[in-house]
Amino acid sequence: MIKRNDNMTTDVKVQMRGGNGSALIRNVLDKGEYKGASRLVATITLEPGSSIGAHIHENEEEIFYIIEGTATYNDNGKTEILNAGDSCVCLSGQEHSIANESKDETLVIFAVILTY
Repeated sequence: MIKRNDNMTTDVKVQMRGGNGSALIRNVLDKGEYKGASRLVATITLEPGSSIGAHIHENEEEIFYIIEGTATYNDNGKTEILNAGDSCVCLSGQEHSIANESKDETLVIFAVILTY
């Protein structure tokens, strides 16, 4: 199966998970287009000053891969800086958040949420 860029849907989540600004979610694949146990395969774009607020994953895990920009990542209360090419995972029962604290740089993340 091939899915072309112009067939991908986008959603805008305002103050996602209590964060600031908006997150643009571009669904790379929609549920039903693959057989794996996941609920999200997407890119997330955060403009300067935008963030996804702290939240806990239960019975799922989320993987982030930084495509572009610099992220301030909260890994269970520990703040880390992630750059393009870095990745992280939030396992079930753990908490995370991510922010674009840049004044002029867009943050683009590839995200997958695996469920079990």
